[in-house]
Amino acid sequence: MNRVGLYGGSFDPVHLGHLLVAEAALEEFSLDRLIVIPAAQSPFKPTSTPSDPNLRLRMLRLAFAGVNRVQVDDQEIRRGGISYSVDTADDYARRYPGAALCWLIGADHVRSLPSWRDAQRLAGLVEFVVIPRPGVEPTPPPAGFRLHFLRGFPLALSASEIRSRAREGRSLRHLVPSPVAEVIESEKLYR
Repeated sequence: MNRVGLYGGSFDPVHLGHLLVAEAALEEFSLDRLIVIPAAQSPFKPTSTPSDPNLRLRMLRLAFAGVNRVQVDDQEIRRGGISYSVDTADDYARRYPGAALCWLIGADHVRSLPSWRDAQRLAGLVEFVVIPRPGVEPTPPPAGFRLHFLRGFPLALSASEIRSRAREGRSLRHLVPSPVAEVIESEKLYR
C-alpha cells in the first residue's frame, strides 16, 4: 500500500454525499485503499448520542458493498468512548509502514485542527484531505499541517437533514442508498 485514505465520522446515517466523497478521494488522490471508520463518539459532538453502532456499521457495509478499494473498519466502535483520530492514525501507521496516510475532514474542521488531541503528532502521521462544504470558504492550513483540497462533487446534504426527514416520515429516496433506507425504515431509526 502506497496511499491509504482514512475517512472518519459518525455516519449517522451514511448518505450519498459520503459515497461521492469516497469516490472523489479514490480518484483524485490515487488511493490504493480508503478505510471508512465510524466513530464510537465524536469529540465534536459530546452531547449527542449516536445511533446504535451495530446499525451504523450495518448501513456502512451495505452502502459500500462491492465498492472496490473501500473497506469499513469498526476499531473505534470496538474501542468505545470518545474516538480520537490520532489513535486510529497510529494504528494505521503501524499497519502500513511507509504508506502515505490521508485523513479526510470536512472544511468546517480545518480551523480546529490545532486543538485536536495530540495535534502535532497527528499532523506528522497524516496529510489532510479537505472535503468542501457548501458555504464554507477554504481556510489556509494551520502551522504544521499538510492540507490538500478535494474537488469532489459538492452536495449540500447532511446526516442531520436525513435524520430530520426520517423523523418526519419524509422520503429518503436518492439521499441514501436503498439498502440504507430500508434499515432506517425497518429499525424506525431517528423517530
